[in-house]
Amino acid sequence: MIMNVSIGEASKASGVKVPTIRYYEQIGLLSSPPRSNGNRRLYDQNDVQRLLFIRHARDLGFEVDAIRTLLDLQDNPDQSCAAADAIARARLSDVEHRIAKLLSLKTELQRMLECTAHGRIDQCRVIEILGNHEECAHPKH
Repeated sequence: MIMNVSIGEASKASGVKVPTIRYYEQIGLLSSPPRSNGNRRLYDQNDVQRLLFIRHARDLGFEVDAIRTLLDLQDNPDQSCAAADAIARARLSDVEHRIAKLLSLKTELQRMLECTAHGRIDQCRVIEILGNHEECAHPKH
């Protein structure tokens, strides 16, 4: 069990960088911990667990405001999980939209490369398409 560890030790245990931990305290995602006689921050197991939660949520691409709401929900476990589901659903929708856009970009890049003559620049399809957006198969990317 982690008790009264320094910010560096909390960082190692959670995988969250020290400046980021300070930032999370500043914006209220993490409560300011008690301090030692030497004015060192002292973190406990709950703080490290909260940092792990935040890091995992950030890894999944959740925005700070969504994480704040999810943490509030976690702090009140008797509530319905409908709000958490809605936040995750919105994130999934965003990911699906980004994937669709990336697939469109991939298709366009593949199309550009299929037409490459491997000759001189004045015959280069990549340069031609990049110079004339109307040549793109997908005008909105």
